[in-house]
Amino acid sequence: MKGRKQKISQDSCLKKDRAELEEYSGAQTFMWITENNITNFNSTKYGLLGQILSPTNLNLAFKRVKANKGSGGVDKMEVESLKDYLVQNKGWLISSILDGTYRPNPVRRVAIPKDNIKKRLLGIPTVVDRVIQQAIMQVLSPIYEKQFSDNSYSFRPRRSAHQALQKSKENITAGYKYAVDIDLEKFFDKVNQGKLIEVLSRTVKDGRVVSLIHKYLNAGVIVHNKFEQTKMGVPQGGPLSPLLSNIMLNELDKELEHRGHRFVRYADDLVIFTKSKRSASRVLTSIVLFIEEKLYLKVNKEKTKVAYVSRIKFLGYSFYVNKGKGRLRVHPKSLAKMKEQIRVLTSRSNGWGNARRKEKLKAFIRGWVNYFKFADMQSPLLKIDEWYRRRLRMVIWKQWKRIRTRLRNLIKLGIPKYKAWEFANTRKGYWHTANSPILSRTITNARLREAGYLFIMDYYRKVRV
Repeated sequence: MKGRKQKISQDSCLKKDRAELEEYSGAQTFMWITENNITNFNSTKYGLLGQILSPTNLNLAFKRVKANKGSGGVDKMEVESLKDYLVQNKGWLISSILDGTYRPNPVRRVAIPKDNIKKRLLGIPTVVDRVIQQAIMQVLSPIYEKQFSDNSYSFRPRRSAHQALQKSKENITAGYKYAVDIDLEKFFDKVNQGKLIEVLSRTVKDGRVVSLIHKYLNAGVIVHNKFEQTKMGVPQGGPLSPLLSNIMLNELDKELEHRGHRFVRYADDLVIFTKSKRSASRVLTSIVLFIEEKLYLKVNKEKTKVAYVSRIKFLGYSFYVNKGKGRLRVHPKSLAKMKEQIRVLTSRSNGWGNARRKEKLKAFIRGWVNYFKFADMQSPLLKIDEWYRRRLRMVIWKQWKRIRTRLRNLIKLGIPKYKAWEFANTRKGYWHTANSPILSRTITNARLREAGYLFIMDYYRKVRV
């Protein structure tokens, strides 16, 4: 790590006779920070790099990073300390980027769970590097937005996963009922950096900008306090990685459009729609060759397949055809993951109080249903709600731990005393007891609603589109 930390200069200072502009209140503005008698930065003089380092663009980048919060990188600087650092070191930071001596810090490796077994590797840049990456992204994004395909929906303004699903439905309704489901193996970890730089250089003619991006790709990663080189891949976690992934995969989009295929891409999830299984097989063979021989990416042969649209999973959804029209439903794996999360939130041993449990369940149910609200799922949700309410009754029954507490509450809820005494002394398990007629009569659905528990089907009916 020695020699890789951001340099801290003591020469920069605020010009005291100028007040902070109201629109930048609470944020670093750069405009009057001086170092080595440089008081005005002429962005036009430095071309595209000058646009990236312009005060307006850097201010906006700072605000975005500050608003996004997030944890610190390898230098352990947090977002709260970012303003003070930039006030002191802005001059050195800009000068070093302009003269090409700036060296980004390595990213901090973080592994987050993916599909219960696998883990997704993230690379968390330092907060200073996040500002610079954000500044680069803000300038390059509008340039590349004009080049990107209408069939690409990820990490782009005014585009979403729901729009990608709607486009998929339109393709199915038009008769394209077979799909080539492409799975790129560890895409962000396997990107060929040389190919990416080549693609970048076709549009970005300022070599200093390309060089700066290349430095971020080669910055390395810290794993268990050890430095590792990154000779391939685009580390997920920084503001620049989504744009770079779209720039790389735009080459695939253009090839598919040139061939006249109907497709939908969201990040590295790609589905190509065809009218027959035979044509889908031909497309699969040819497009895998293009991906591996032209883009130097790896296709996961085990997960990549040709199938009828009802047998694929895309963005957590699945498809089916009803009266010739494409429809959406929740993929069984997504339902299983949802049930598993509810199982965690209604655990009898997490030590939560009822208020916290209700808030956690509400937040999860609202988020899940709002994402899957376009799916037809009345039947599975009714069954899951029954199971969910049984788990709530199990939790409540366990809270009535003592016999006298159970007796008192059952009587209060309308059970005759002799029957309440019999049931309060049951030796059956919590899960078995939660399905009993007596608890269904006492801890009713209506009473659970009154207590503040949100049911999945209730919220689905409310937001259903």
